[in-house]
Amino acid sequence: MKRRQDDGAIIAVQASCPDDPATGVAVLTLLARRAEDASVCPSEVARAVAREAGLPDWRGAMTDVHAAVDQLNDAGLIRLSWKGRPLDVRSGPYRIRRPVT
Repeated sequence: MKRRQDDGAIIAVQASCPDDPATGVAVLTLLARRAEDASVCPSEVARAVAREAGLPDWRGAMTDVHAAVDQLNDAGLIRLSWKGRPLDVRSGPYRIRRPVT
């Protein structure tokens, strides 16, 4: 698992995504590389996870991405939106954002 500078976030991801912390870390890593108000598409996360795992097709990683997103959202580590409108839970198309601080 790649280490981020914020070890507290890594510990939170491990606690929030016990079955697949690497996917949760991938979500937060992609967000950290973006501007504060930017969002990430779940398919971007799946592509990064698939590339890291050497998988030929990123679509196979989408189930793990959705599960990690649900867990991170439940833990308050991310927030979800679609077309600028907040979503309480993942439903249909969505974007991943940093939580409101």
